[in-house]
Amino acid sequence: MRSVYAVYRKEMGNYFVSPIAYVVVGVFLLLSAFFFNRILGFFIQQSFTMEMQSMRFGMPPEIDVPSRVMQSFFGILSSLILFLTPALTMGVYAEERKRGTMELLLTSPITEIEIVLGKFFASLSLFAIMLLPTASYLAFMYFRSDPMPPWRLLLAGYGGVILMGASILALGSFISSLTENQLIATVLTFAAVLILWVLDFGASGTQGALTQVLAYLSIIQHYQDFTRGVVDTSGLIYYLSFVILFLFLTVRSLDSMRWRRA
Repeated sequence: MRSVYAVYRKEMGNYFVSPIAYVVVGVFLLLSAFFFNRILGFFIQQSFTMEMQSMRFGMPPEIDVPSRVMQSFFGILSSLILFLTPALTMGVYAEERKRGTMELLLTSPITEIEIVLGKFFASLSLFAIMLLPTASYLAFMYFRSDPMPPWRLLLAGYGGVILMGASILALGSFISSLTENQLIATVLTFAAVLILWVLDFGASGTQGALTQVLAYLSIIQHYQDFTRGVVDTSGLIYYLSFVILFLFLTVRSLDSMRWRRA
């Protein structure tokens, strides 16, 4: 664990001196705040309109504003994560290879698994830090709502966001380990994530067993259950298997790199 923590601490230090991390986090927070404000304003206006109609026609309003805002906001978060998260992993290994420091890391008394875990936990920590301010938006709305929406909707939503983010980070780390060019790593990661996203649309246009296969492989399909407050076992298995698979592939990539340099 000491070796993992050493790699983790070094990687976190690199993140906080890199302008890319600040740019990505800043853009994410600006966009998330903008969309949250627009979503909240839209549903408040819709609720007001329905209340006016209910007073006029004697019909009870049927809109749960906090729950609808949360579901819509988590949907927006998924899109922002898909577009911005690949930038967090583009230099995890590519920059090390370009500067030649990867050779020093591979010849140190640290195993490939410890290197991969240390770097992955560092990128996941930065991702969690990036998400933390968005919780204040929902917490503010949550405690000012009457009645309060169920806690499981908020917890399940952020659980799904973290699992999806961890999956993209694991995928991006593997792709970054294959190249020395950060731009290529970013483009390839984004293309891979886009394919996993498009699978959801492909599933809706097919029938039979192919539909089930495409729906299961889609990174968005499993996320939608979390936005509704449902923690499905299949979604947990999918994301955890996704992370483990690409972390394993990253370990094998570093192992092959070590043997080529031996």
